[in-house]
Amino acid sequence: MIVEMQEFMSEQSQALADQAQKFRRNPERFMRNALVSSAEGLKSLKSPLRVMAHSGVKFTVVSQTAAKDLIELESEVITSALTAAAKRFERAAEARNMVDLVFDQVAMFGGTRERVVDEATRAIEIFKVAGRDTRKVGMHLYEQVFQTVDEELPKAATTRTRKARRVVRKAGRAVRKSAARVH
Repeated sequence: MIVEMQEFMSEQSQALADQAQKFRRNPERFMRNALVSSAEGLKSLKSPLRVMAHSGVKFTVVSQTAAKDLIELESEVITSALTAAAKRFERAAEARNMVDLVFDQVAMFGGTRERVVDEATRAIEIFKVAGRDTRKVGMHLYEQVFQTVDEELPKAATTRTRKARRVVRKAGRAVRKSAARVH
C-alpha cells in the first residue's frame, strides 16, 4: 500500500513538474490552454446538471407518493383496528357466559390475522413500488450522465492555426507601420 502511494505521489509530482515546465516556457499559451479546457469543462456540466435536477424532481415525486400511500394505509390500519376493537367489545358485552365470550373472541382471531396480513402486504407493495421507481430514476440518471458522448465538444484551435494567425497579424502590423512612416 505504501509503495502504491509513493508511486502515485511520484506520478503526480512528475505531472506537476511537467505543467510547471510548460508554464515557464510559454505562460500565455499555457494559460490560454488552461482557460479553454476549463471553459469546455464548464460547458460539459450543463447537461448533467439539468439531468440531475430533473431526476431530483422525479425522486421527490416517488418519495412523496410513497409517503402519501403509507399515510393512507396507516389511516386505514388505525381505522380497522379501532373498528375491530369496538366489535370485540360489543361481542364481549353480548356474551351470555364466559364460554361464549372466549369462543367469540377466538372466532375473531382469523379476521384479525387476515386484516394484519393484508395490511402488511399492502405496506410491502408500497415499498416495492417506491424502490422500483427509485431504481428507474437512478438508472435513467446514470444512463444520461455517464453515457458516452456522441458529439465531441469543439476543440481549441490547433498550433498550426494559431501560428498562421500570428503570421497574418505580424504582416498586418508591418503594413500599418510602413504606411504610417510613408505619410
